[in-house]
Amino acid sequence: MTVRALLCTCLFFGLALSTSALAQSRDLTQVGHTIVIGTGQDVGDATCFGCSIRVHGHVNGDVTSFGGSVTVDDQAQVDGDITVFGGGIRIDHDVKVAGDVTVFGGQIHRDSTASIGGDVTSFSSGGWILLIFVLPLILFGGFVTLVVWLIRRLLRPAMPAVA
Repeated sequence: MTVRALLCTCLFFGLALSTSALAQSRDLTQVGHTIVIGTGQDVGDATCFGCSIRVHGHVNGDVTSFGGSVTVDDQAQVDGDITVFGGGIRIDHDVKVAGDVTVFGGQIHRDSTASIGGDVTSFSSGGWILLIFVLPLILFGGFVTLVVWLIRRLLRPAMPAVA
């Protein structure tokens, strides 16, 4: 009976600690739904797959979007990096970004009063998107084709030699 009580107590405290750590991080991740960080709102990282991110408040970490755009509105702040794959970035008046700003396959529109602490990198041609996403798929398809060909060759029945 004491072992069961000890296990239940450990489980309870482990669950309480993990949920409090998750509540403090306040990271936002969405798939297909736009993330809007309101004025006065404070979040950790913001990550979006197939959607866009609008920052009006403060992001303590990084802002990352795959297949969408990122807009950082007037006087908002991002303490980490902003990275966009297949979309654009717009940085408005008096915005502060502590890290790097990088876009693959899109454009960066930056107000002259915006402050960026790191590097600004733009790979605006569509060739980078092909290189990053399509080339690995082609290589993987070639590998699968090779494996299938080898298996068929090994499993092919032997033909007797005709004299």
